Amino acid sequence: MTSRVPPGLARLNSAGEQAVAALLHEVCAARAWAAAVAAGRPYAAPADLYAAAAAALAALDDAGLAEAMAGHPPIGRPAPGDPAAAREQRGMAGAPAELRAELRELNLAYQERFGHVFLICATGLSAERMRDALRARLGNAPEREREIARGELGKINRIRLTRLVEAEGA
Repeated sequence: MTSRVPPGLARLNSAGEQAVAALLHEVCAARAWAAAVAAGRPYAAPADLYAAAAAALAALDDAGLAEAMAGHPPIGRPAPGDPAAAREQRGMAGAPAELRAELRELNLAYQERFGHVFLICATGLSAERMRDALRARLGNAPEREREIARGELGKINRIRLTRLVEAEGA
């Protein structure tokens, strides 16, 4: 019994170096992560890709993790022309001005404390839940927060890879 390779995975498997680098950069901004995932091609199934992506994320050093996090906008402020971040932060749509202002202040405090953007897998979360998580995580030790951020990045990468694998278009 043979299983059909999803169209996005087939495209990832067959893409040239530059094209695959661009596809993977849309998932995660860390060059070492993208290189490791690209090097594992071809993937027979999505599960193989997801396992390789998780291993590549676990292998990132602090500089690689910082590079990955730098590719994410602050909560509530997705960059213009960044449909992935806008889609993932949909829970911010319609948030009251007071809550948006509070999130801006909390984001600044977080960045000042930890030196990087607050990273959370925002898909499906309300603005209030994101704010509450940000508040709670401000009290973490830097080492603990780095590992939480790595875990959140893994969730984001998995969602983005799943969209890539399932994409029909070229």
